[in-house]
Amino acid sequence: MADIRKSTARYIGLLAAAFAVAVAGSYFVNPYFDNYAYDFMFRLYKPAPWRPQSVVLAIDETTLRRYGMGSMRKPLADGLRILAGAAPRAVVVDLMLADPGTQAANDALADAFRGTPNLVLGAELLEKEWEEPRPEFAKWAAAIGHVHAQPDADNVTRSILLDKHLGRVRHWALALEAFRLSRGGPTIEVDADKLVVGDAVIPVSGEGRPMRIRFIPQGAPPIPRVSLADLIDNPALVTAFTGKTVFAGVTAITGEVLDRVSTPYSNGRLTTGVEVNANAFETLAQGLFLTDVSDVWVLVFSLAVAAAIGLAFRYLPGWRAYAGGGLALAAAHLTPYLFFTERRVFSFATPFFVGWLCFLAAAAYYNLAVRRNWRTERAARARYQQAMQFVTHEMRTPLSAIQGSSELISRYALTEEKRTQIAELINSESKRLARMVEVFLNVERLSAGQMELKRETIGVKQLVDVCVARALPLAERKRIGIVVNPIAADLQVAGDGELMEYACYNLLTNAVKYSPRHTEIAVSGWQEDGEARIAVKDQGMGMDQKEVKRIFQKFYRTKKAEESGEAGAGIGLSIVQQIVEQHAGRIEVTSRPGAGSCFTLALPRLAAAERN
Repeated sequence: MADIRKSTARYIGLLAAAFAVAVAGSYFVNPYFDNYAYDFMFRLYKPAPWRPQSVVLAIDETTLRRYGMGSMRKPLADGLRILAGAAPRAVVVDLMLADPGTQAANDALADAFRGTPNLVLGAELLEKEWEEPRPEFAKWAAAIGHVHAQPDADNVTRSILLDKHLGRVRHWALALEAFRLSRGGPTIEVDADKLVVGDAVIPVSGEGRPMRIRFIPQGAPPIPRVSLADLIDNPALVTAFTGKTVFAGVTAITGEVLDRVSTPYSNGRLTTGVEVNANAFETLAQGLFLTDVSDVWVLVFSLAVAAAIGLAFRYLPGWRAYAGGGLALAAAHLTPYLFFTERRVFSFATPFFVGWLCFLAAAAYYNLAVRRNWRTERAARARYQQAMQFVTHEMRTPLSAIQGSSELISRYALTEEKRTQIAELINSESKRLARMVEVFLNVERLSAGQMELKRETIGVKQLVDVCVARALPLAERKRIGIVVNPIAADLQVAGDGELMEYACYNLLTNAVKYSPRHTEIAVSGWQEDGEARIAVKDQGMGMDQKEVKRIFQKFYRTKKAEESGEAGAGIGLSIVQQIVEQHAGRIEVTSRPGAGSCFTLALPRLAAAERN
C-alpha cells in the first residue's frame, strides 16, 4: 500500500511538473503561437455570409495614375459632391488632411465637406501630439476619428484600438465614429468592460479598448468598391452608395503608398488601411464580436486536460491508456476551434503545450512503470517459486515422519513405550506442519485484510518474557545468550496478544538464526513519546542499507542469509510488518554489515485511563 502511495505521489509530481513547465513555456511563446493558430482558425471557419453595410470609395491605381497622389483633394471634392446625392448614412475620409495643399484644392474640398452628411475625418496620434485635419476641413466634420491600425508583433493586423487619447484629448476609431453616426449619432457610453452605442453593446475592455476585427471571409461577397475615377466619369455609379456608410481612402498597392498591412486572410497579399477600417465597421454593424476567454478558464481547462491524460494512463490498461490520453489531447486541439465558431477566442498555446507535455510525461512514466512492474513481478514469481520449493521440501520431512511412524504402528507389534514414543513424534511433527500452514495462511489473511484483530491489554514485560522463554532453547543450542534489560511492569499496549507474540518471537528467532555462536542478544522495552518500544539487538552478520529496504518484501532473503545455510522462506518479517502496522505501529531497523542488527517495534502506548 505504501509503495502504491509513493508511486502515485511520484506520478502526480511528474504531471504537476510537466503542467508547470508547459504553462510557463506557453506564456513565453504565446503571442506568436496563438496568433498563428488564430489566423489558421480564421481561414478554416466559414461563418454565414452577411450583406455589407459599407462601400469603399477607392483611390485606386487608375485614380492615382490620372490625378497623382499629391493632387487628390480636387477629385475627392468632385466625388463627394456626386456622393451627396445618394444620401449615404455616413462618409469616412481615411486620408490625412493636415498638410497645407493649394488654396483652390482646399476651398473645393472644404465646400464638398460642407455638403457631406455625417462626415468623419481622420486624425493620427504621433509621438507627442495629434495630427488633425486643417481647421477649414475639421469644422465641417461631424466627428474626427483616429486612423490607427497598428499590426501585431508579427506584422499582421487582427484588431484595432477603439480608443486612443493623449492627455485629455481622445479620439475614437474611425470605424466606431462611423458606426455611431450611421445609427443616428448617439453618445458613446463607457463602461468597465464594454462600450454602449444606442442599442448596441460592444464587449471591449482594457487599455485602448482593443476590438478584434471580423474580416469578411474569403469567398464571401466582399465589401463593394467603386473607383473614384470611375465615379467621376460615370456619376450613375452613385446608386451603389445609397443608404450605405462610405469609406473613402487609398486602395492602390504601390511602392508610394505606405498604408498597407497584412490580415489573417492575407497569404502574402497586403490590405490597405481603409479596407481594415471598413471591415472594423462591418464587425460593429453586424455585431460579430470576437471576445477573448479569460486566462483563468484557459488554465482550468488545461488542468482538466492534464488530469484526464493522467487518469487515462493511471487506470486504463494497454492501448486504452493511449486512446484515453489521445482523446484528451484531441480535446486540447479542438476546443479552441469550437470556441472560435461561437466567436470566442480561446488560447491555443496553453492547452496545446500542456496536453502534449503531460501526454509524453504520462506515457513515458506508464512505459517505465509497466516495465518496472513486469520485472518486479517476474522477480517476485521467481522468489515465490523458490519459497514454495523450500516449503514443499520442509513439509516433506514432517509428512514423511508422520507417514513412516503411522506405518510402524499399523504393521508391527510394538511395546507400549515404543508406541508412546512414536505417537509423540507424530504429534510433534503434525504440530510443526500445522505451524507452517498457519504461517502461510496468516500471510494471505493479513495481505487481504481478512484477519480480525482482538483488542486486549498486553503487558510488554510479560510479552517479552514469554517470547524469550520460547526462544531460549534455540539460543542455548548455539551457545547464544539472551539478555533482557529491565522493563517497566506498567508498560502496556492494546491489541491481539497472539499476533504480537508471533511478531516478537519471530524477531528473536531471526536474531538467534543469523547470529554466530557465543554471541549475545539484547532485548529491551521502554516508553518514548507516547509509544511503547520493543527492541531486539543481535551481534550477527548485519545488512547494508539496500538490503534493509527490501527485507520486508515477501520471500526476500539477503544474500548472506541464503549463504548461512539457515532454513527460511523470507516471509516472517513480512508478517511482522503487517501485524505491527495493523496495530497502528511501525518497525524500525538499524543495521551494518558485520556489526549486527537492531529491530525495534514502536506501538501506541496504552494510557492508564484506557486500561481495564
